[in-house]
Parts: sequence; structure tokens; C-alpha cells
Amino acid sequence: MHEESYEISPEATEAIHRAQMDRRRIIAVGTTSARVLESHPEDQPWQSGGGRTRIFIYPPYRWKFVDALLTNFHLPRSTLIALVAAMTGLEEQRRIYAEAISKEYRFFSYGDAMLISD
Repeated sequence: MHEESYEISPEATEAIHRAQMDRRRIIAVGTTSARVLESHPEDQPWQSGGGRTRIFIYPPYRWKFVDALLTNFHLPRSTLIALVAAMTGLEEQRRIYAEAISKEYRFFSYGDAMLISD
């Protein structure tokens, strides 16, 4: 899995903290956001600043912070399609992608997007 750098603003840090305190859902917009959020240690407070993530999320994975994900349709056999399968389950991911192919959705960057939510 490739490494990604990130920066979390003080405003974003406060929004994440408030969402957790209010028991609201956290929706990651993009796989990088999901990886950054899931890289955070469960037993530490959120802090603004930068860092790098190398987390590889694949089934079975227990999501700590992310409750839903907005993302594009990723290429087959990619690490990011594994991340999607970790959120949806492998069979549901296959069903979703079969439908996307049958409807001629666009894949990869600047393609169609989906919201994965329970």
C-alpha cells in the first residue's frame, strides 16, 4: 500500500471531536480521508497537524472511526477496491461493481462516485 501525506486543520480536528462526542456518524470523503481517520490511535485525542499514513485496509477490517464513505469506483485488483470491500463486504462489493459495469459507470479518477453507508 502506498504512503500518503496529510494535514488535519484545527477546524477539522474540532469537527471530528464534536462528532464523536455527539455520537454522530463520520463520513469520509475519499479513501485518503478514510485512511487518515482510521490511522488515528483509538486511545489518543485528535490533534491538528500533518503526518503520513501507510494503513492498508482490507477485509476483514473493524472500522474505528469511519461510518460511511464517499468514493469513486476503483480499478479491479487495486488496494482501494479492497478498502471498499472492507466496508461493504466482499459479496456486496462484487454486486455493486457488477451493476456499475452493466450500467457503464466510469471508473478511476474523475469517474462516477458512490456513497457507502449502512
